[in-house]
Amino acid sequence: MTRSRRLLLAVACMALACAAALALRPFRQPAKSGGGAPLADVLADSISRITAACPGEVGVAVIVGGTDTVVVNDRSVYPMMSVFKLHQALALCNRFDRDGRSLDTLLTIRRDELDPHTWSPMLKEHREALIALPVADLLRYTLVWSDNNASNVLFERLLGVAATDSFVATLIPRASFQIAYTEAEMSADHAKAYSNYTSPLGAAMLMDRLFADSIVSRPKQRFIQRLLGECTTGKDRIAAPLLDKAGVTIAHKTGSGYTANGILAAHNDVAHICLPGGVRYTLAVFVKDFRGNEAQASRLAARISAAVYAVLAEKGRGS
Repeated sequence: MTRSRRLLLAVACMALACAAALALRPFRQPAKSGGGAPLADVLADSISRITAACPGEVGVAVIVGGTDTVVVNDRSVYPMMSVFKLHQALALCNRFDRDGRSLDTLLTIRRDELDPHTWSPMLKEHREALIALPVADLLRYTLVWSDNNASNVLFERLLGVAATDSFVATLIPRASFQIAYTEAEMSADHAKAYSNYTSPLGAAMLMDRLFADSIVSRPKQRFIQRLLGECTTGKDRIAAPLLDKAGVTIAHKTGSGYTANGILAAHNDVAHICLPGGVRYTLAVFVKDFRGNEAQASRLAARISAAVYAVLAEKGRGS
């Protein structure tokens, strides 16, 4: 074998070795916890102990400081339910940015075209036959109260499902999620909820990017961030163990729903959390086909949140 061929072979072997090493490292080299163990290992062990006995499938993702990433049962099979309203809001704001339109744009909605049987605080607050609201208010109903009618109107009148799905695919991996149906379509056929799916990491990545990167114009992005901070739904989930913690801020989006047979198909929450010591993290908890009630599923999410907070609060104190 000539010298040049031996040199090429040596280089190829080194490249293969490097590739193998990268393949075996799913995370950036994790920080150490207070006890010296890798942070990713401590978090994964704490979460796995909680999820192991769950009567259903639970997927969890944690992104710490935009770098360290921990996942448990991370598969793209979890119905998003109303979590997809975050995706919708970002896609709609991007379209308005491109078109040079303001969120003050007024929409007129006939009350009789809205679903009186779905979850809709907007419909309860507006009794008039002809409802006139700016897009900003429709987004507020969608993100703060998870209003299904508001979401349906935005999809039908301003930006459809396919365009929303395409835009979000520019922000997070295509394989990590899919948006195929509106709330109205899922209400008509509960099985369609399983086609609006995500991996926990996909949802966590989108929420993390919302607070770390520039996705849409600054005023619109801050508006979405503020609305998520005002979210009224699911405070018994990720937020529950954090509500009494001084200096902790949380912004989140929930999603829940049942199958036609009354099984709790999904009970989800994805949140961005800032601790007073400067630590910030994103936590996504997705519960699928849970053989129990909503209160039990919420307690599960709260236990996971408490475990993650305990580890990261200690990290903040030690940094």
